[in-house]
Amino acid sequence: MSLYSETPSAALLPSGFADLLPGEAEAEARGIASVMEAFSRHGYQRVRPPLLEFETSLLGGSGESLAPQTFRLMDPNSHRMMALRPDMTTQIARIASIRLQDAPRPLRLSYSGSCIVVGTPGREADRQVSQAGIELIGPDSAQADAEVIALGAKALAELGIEGVSFDLSMPALALGLIEGVISEADREPLLHALDRKDASAVAELGGPIAGMLAVMLRAAGPADRALDLLASLDYPKDVVGHFERLAASVAAIRERSPDLRLTIDPVDFRGWRYHTGLCVTVFSTSSREELGRGGRYLAGQEPACGLTLRPQALLRAAPVSASRPRCYVPVDLDAVSLSGLHKAGYATVSALSHDEDAAAQARHLRCTHVWKDGAAQPL
Repeated sequence: MSLYSETPSAALLPSGFADLLPGEAEAEARGIASVMEAFSRHGYQRVRPPLLEFETSLLGGSGESLAPQTFRLMDPNSHRMMALRPDMTTQIARIASIRLQDAPRPLRLSYSGSCIVVGTPGREADRQVSQAGIELIGPDSAQADAEVIALGAKALAELGIEGVSFDLSMPALALGLIEGVISEADREPLLHALDRKDASAVAELGGPIAGMLAVMLRAAGPADRALDLLASLDYPKDVVGHFERLAASVAAIRERSPDLRLTIDPVDFRGWRYHTGLCVTVFSTSSREELGRGGRYLAGQEPACGLTLRPQALLRAAPVSASRPRCYVPVDLDAVSLSGLHKAGYATVSALSHDEDAAAQARHLRCTHVWKDGAAQPL
């Protein structure tokens, strides 16, 4: 009897989880390999944190902000609560601050793997998500910000993704203004109005900084224009440094990647739970979804800047690559011929017996070629 009953429920998966079939899974693997190779070429060493950690470790410190997104379960051996990672950045911070605390800085690390997120009711389309990213740990400088963003752009270019745009934000800029003059009770409605880009509500709720916030709303767009508008504002001493850092990071990015499209949204706060400085979201004209995001944060007590790309989103934005040709070969094909086919880019599908119609079997197995007369012949 089959392990699975022949009913529709046998194929039912939990909401937000999906099988990747042969073509999809191979495309994802190739895409991740391409991105990770780009990171490796620029000195980022790969690490692999575990999918599961004790809750107190995974959600401690800056990881506390990820608690609402996290699946939990009990370890049957220790009876301690464990958590499935919803994001890998905090794990990289743990590795850097504990396992690699004596490694020379700047520390350049890369990673890839799956994460599991709870999702929100009605928005559970992606609860298992792939991530591939880099973290530059140690320096706190505009040049470090620029290196991470420029390398992310190179990785996307190698996938053939066009119309890439990096949208920069500096949440501390507007938040510094708000915290200085707006009461704690009134901050949430104002932040909500800024998030919705509701200029009339901002004018009503912004009090003495309503005019400055209105300029920030209008500044959203191309980086050069945004910086010109933001430079016209009179910032308090404890806030002006955030604007200066934003401008310095843009200049450093321009130096490394002059043709990279940069935009700035000075009032973007969404999802920046543990970030402490410059933040970035990656978009493309070939996709409606985010391709990645990252920014500056604390890895333990060290400054760090990272970028996390979403391979599944990248592949939906990238040109569809040609599938590998498949050649049906005899069961006893010699090693030299087999190796030659592999070097030529073929996937080989071997016969399992000698007495069969090779061409018919090749078509049955959806091969594009069959080995005949010492060469791969198209079907």
